Amino acid sequence: MDFKLTRNEVGQLLLERDGTTHPARVKPCFPWTEPAGHFSVRDAEDVELALVRTLDDLDEESRDAMESALAEAGFVFEIEAITEVAEEFEIFNWRARTRQGERTFQTKRDEWPRPVPGGGLLIRDVAGDLYHIGSPDTLDAESGRLLWAFRD
Repeated sequence: MDFKLTRNEVGQLLLERDGTTHPARVKPCFPWTEPAGHFSVRDAEDVELALVRTLDDLDEESRDAMESALAEAGFVFEIEAITEVAEEFEIFNWRARTRQGERTFQTKRDEWPRPVPGGGLLIRDVAGDLYHIGSPDTLDAESGRLLWAFRD
């Protein structure tokens, strides 16, 4: 790789390349079947600075920095129940109970849950956060009713 990832004293991820250091963040762009691969390293303006195909491509220090940034910045919320879905103009407002706690989020009107390999559904909200429903058929009756309109 032609760059190095580090963390500064306050924990911010930094990308170093050609003698220049850029504050950075990591955005997973993985296919669901490869959650440990395909990461976009982006600057504050959301411009891609680097693409990491697999963590194994990084040196040890860069891999450690990337793994800790991923652990802090992003994970997939696991939906246990859907308590409300309300339509408002061009968005849907969702209220759900996740393994990580109660969440409210919004999706674009044309952003539907999509099936993932191995089962389940994946929902991406307007902020880019991911919500996973491992087994839609095992949700409670009310959750199933609310989700039914979004399933093919």
